[in-house]
Amino acid sequence: MSGRVGVLVADYIELRRGLGYRSPTQERMLRSFARYLDQRGHDGPIPLEASLDWACATRSADPCNPARRLTTVRGFLRHLTARDGATQVPPPGLLGPTGHRSPPHIYSDDEIADLIQAAAGLAPVGGLRPHCYAVLFVLLACTGLRIPEALALSCGGVDLDAGVLTVTGKRGRTRLVPLHPSAVGPLRDYADHRRRLHGRPGDDQAFFRTDRSDRIGYNAAHHAFTVLRERLGWSAHGRTHAPRIHDLRHRMVVRRIQTWHADGVDVDAKISALATYLGHVEVRDLYWYLSAVPELMSIIADRFEAFTRTDAAGVS
Repeated sequence: MSGRVGVLVADYIELRRGLGYRSPTQERMLRSFARYLDQRGHDGPIPLEASLDWACATRSADPCNPARRLTTVRGFLRHLTARDGATQVPPPGLLGPTGHRSPPHIYSDDEIADLIQAAAGLAPVGGLRPHCYAVLFVLLACTGLRIPEALALSCGGVDLDAGVLTVTGKRGRTRLVPLHPSAVGPLRDYADHRRRLHGRPGDDQAFFRTDRSDRIGYNAAHHAFTVLRERLGWSAHGRTHAPRIHDLRHRMVVRRIQTWHADGVDVDAKISALATYLGHVEVRDLYWYLSAVPELMSIIADRFEAFTRTDAAGVS
């Protein structure tokens, strides 16, 4: 980024990183914004029209994408207006909402089994790649890790003796994720298979790797999942969307809340622990599931019925 705006964006990113903020998605968007303006020879304070033009110059069919793009650069524009007093900062919501949350697909036990079996059938037969993906999807389903978190696991961060993962989440936040004993066995089998094929790894090496690559990237994982989804015939027909990798995380949350409810556990008392386990900063992010997921609507109904009985008893 050699243009004027590019230099300003580079300085802004460096400033944020120095303060402990790191967001690859936001940084990528800011660089795109800078290239857009620099290629047009922009100089001086940034007017609102220029920001709007860039935000709307997207190939995405998602109607919320322009609003997301504009929201992403607002912090940078606020930073500039504090310096030059003339850069215009778009008001929040100028292009509408930044997104909508459609109900997730909640995998059934049979679908999880089918996914694991299909992953085990990937090429090369008998190689590390099919074993790796089968275990990766198992781990996502039972822990609710985000796919980037799982792919970023280092060998030193997977303590199978203690049954604990050291996970680096959003903005570099680190948390410990204990594993159920049933999850340790498949991970240990994969680690042994990996060691037989590629030797003992260093602690800083990626835990998940394939025969040809010592680290799995997000695009590679997404491509492998897409191939498996097509083989299994999973489509958006009859659903809000085609099943996604991230829906494995949703499944874990929903099944955990359902199990607590069936066991008579106070869900409200447990929800903060679940949020911490999943790496959520806001506990309210989990309460969304109660209203958005049909499988949990019965819990809402039961809680409301219990509330009305208690209220009626108090009145009488």
